[in-house]
Formats: sequence, structure tokens, C-alpha cells
Amino acid sequence: MTTILLVRHGESQANKLQIFCGQSDYDLTEAGVLQAQGTAAHIASAYAVDHVYASTLSRAYRTGEAIAARTGAPFTPDERLREIHCGEWEEAAFGEMLTRWPDSYPLWLHDIGNCQCPGGESMTDVVTRVLPALTEYAERHASQTVVAATHGGVIRAMVCVLSGRPLSEMKNIPWAHNASVTECIYENGVWRLGRVDDDRHLGALSTSLPDTV
Repeated sequence: MTTILLVRHGESQANKLQIFCGQSDYDLTEAGVLQAQGTAAHIASAYAVDHVYASTLSRAYRTGEAIAARTGAPFTPDERLREIHCGEWEEAAFGEMLTRWPDSYPLWLHDIGNCQCPGGESMTDVVTRVLPALTEYAERHASQTVVAATHGGVIRAMVCVLSGRPLSEMKNIPWAHNASVTECIYENGVWRLGRVDDDRHLGALSTSLPDTV
């Protein structure tokens, strides 16, 4: 049995500004750094981590770095763990989405699993690049525990598909909180989920995306 811990990055500058970030490279806020450090301490105390992988985008990269430093595990960046590429939506404010994209943005809000970002990726595209990466980690690190520091859209999609549901049901899965931990367990070629979106260790530092995203 191999355990992959999906960790969402700490609060980013884009989260604070309430803009669509996608693959635009925004760093952590001061609160995000504290969240990353808090999650690193939690993971170090609760798991024996053998390797840490991270998205190459700064917010997740720095979160992964904090976990690797605290656990002493080797650290490897992997572009496949990057957030969905939002195309035309990159760096647009949440509050202007429905006005600027009245035809395409409602699908994101109400059926995200079947949404194609204008000029960008779909969630199917995200699953196509992320799931093979996670399976590769699980097989490379058999019977070990691995961290993958990544993003909200990635985690939401993975929770959907690893629980055996079609992406059409992704709309029913909430966004993961910043610096939360989701356990993905791989055994005999089959995935199952343990704890999902666990950020109890953060207490008052807990933050998440607004419900309007």
C-alpha cells in the first residue's frame, strides 16, 4: 500500500486578490507561508514521508519545499502537478467573470468537470496529465508515503476520479482548503481515498476559495 498526500498550496497572492490564477505564477502570502509551515509540521509528526513532489508554480513549490525541509525527504518538482491552465481567464477577477464570459463561465460554476477554459485546458486535460504522475509515484514508491504539493483544481478533480466518479460529478465536490491534506491510497493497482481536505491542524489559519468560484 502506497499513500500519496495531496497538499494544496498555502494562501497565494492571487487567492488574496480573488483573481483566477491558473498557471500564472503567484507566490504565497505571509499567511500562506504560515499555513505551509503548519502543514509541514503536521505531516512530519503524523507520517513518515519518503519523497516530496511539487508543482513548479511558486505557491505549490514553496509549500512542497517547506514539507521537504521539515520531513527531511527528497524533493522533486514536476510540471504535471501544475494547476489547470485557464486560458483567457488567467488573472481575471472573480467578480468580473460572469460579465466578461456570460456564455462559458456558468458552465465552470455549475458543471466544472465538463468545462473547457477558453483558450486553456479542461478538467479532462488535467486528469490526463496528473493521474499518470500520481500512479507513477505510487509504483515508484511502493509501500511508502509520498507528498504531492499541488493546487485546488487538481485536488478537486483527483478526489472525483479516485473515488470512482465521473467528472460530471465534480461539481458536487467542494474546493480543498489552503494547505489541506488529502490521502490517496494505492494498493494492487486500485485507488481509494482516506481523509479528504484535512486542515484541522491549521485552526484559525484555515482559508479557502469563496463559494462564488
